[in-house]
Amino acid sequence: MNILYLTNHLNIGGITSYLLTLAAGLKKRGHHIYLASSSGQLQQKFQGAGVIFIPIPLRTKKEISPKILVSLFKLQSENRKYNFDLIHAHTRTTQVLACLLSRSLGVPYLATCHGFFKRRLLRRLFPCWGRRVIAISEEVKEHLIKDFGVDEKNIVIIYNGIDVGRFRGQKTEDRGQRKKSLGLGEGPVIGIVARLSDVKGHLYLIEAMKYILSAVPQAKLFIVGDGREKEALLQQVNKLEISTKVIFHPEVSDTEDVLSLMDIFVMPSLKEGLGLSLMEAMAWGLAVVASDIGGIRSLVQDGRNGLLAKPADSRDLAEKILSLLESREKREMLGRQAEEFIAQNFSQEKMVLETEREYLECLKEKYSA
Repeated sequence: MNILYLTNHLNIGGITSYLLTLAAGLKKRGHHIYLASSSGQLQQKFQGAGVIFIPIPLRTKKEISPKILVSLFKLQSENRKYNFDLIHAHTRTTQVLACLLSRSLGVPYLATCHGFFKRRLLRRLFPCWGRRVIAISEEVKEHLIKDFGVDEKNIVIIYNGIDVGRFRGQKTEDRGQRKKSLGLGEGPVIGIVARLSDVKGHLYLIEAMKYILSAVPQAKLFIVGDGREKEALLQQVNKLEISTKVIFHPEVSDTEDVLSLMDIFVMPSLKEGLGLSLMEAMAWGLAVVASDIGGIRSLVQDGRNGLLAKPADSRDLAEKILSLLESREKREMLGRQAEEFIAQNFSQEKMVLETEREYLECLKEKYSA
């Protein structure tokens, strides 16, 4: 198949990581993969995986934008060379582009819903979901049905997959030195990898640190990511007078580099489709604490492969983290169980095969119509 992926940019983030995993897996299975986007930090990784990159000017969040039309004309022209069989959109604006391109080329399209959309009028008037909608969790599927009236028979749940081989058998010889160079000290490190957005719940984790430090004063909080909430989070850290105990670090393209420095991974989100960085932490073998919400429940089985905490509850979050800091045996047991669970249920191969099956079904419907 000649498969065209559409996304706004290729900067560090969940959608880009998902696309790289999926595209690389399908490329290995003999498909021709094309990626139309406005580029970004990870463009070379896609090209290194054998994906053909097509630049389009799609840095916009507007569903009605001249950039969509310019991109449409560019891809119509590129189709003469590549003869696309299928289009797969990954953001709201690319759903609109995919719909227009599909109609002009007579090529089927589908979309992946990576999280939760706001109920805006344009999204209801012009749904642009495609022949199939891939939901990354049961909660996202329910959201599509309840909030947008998407026909359940057109929705398929395919969980994100990761290349678990990236995380297995990794050794970090200079861990102590690297911790020291980043100001993490010699004590336990509690970490999070996520964009700095209010929906990710960083504020509650920072507040939880006040309780944690009273019991484990040598602990450090390692916050990895960038975003618009950074200034507000820094203010809260200063207000609580724990600035020497909280280390901020820019976003990274290879999460292994930062996961290797952590003892416990925390995801205190208020809303989450699934949680790619949480999956990666589990695949690394870290003990995790996460909010008892949404798609996170698809990953964390409380007491078996991690701990669930009440959302927006700093005290409960602190208690769950402290229970792990106080027991190395419990941390290691949950980490082993987490690693096994991800390998068995959320592998790259599983996601690739299930997605490929939906592509084939879409093409079968096209030719049988």
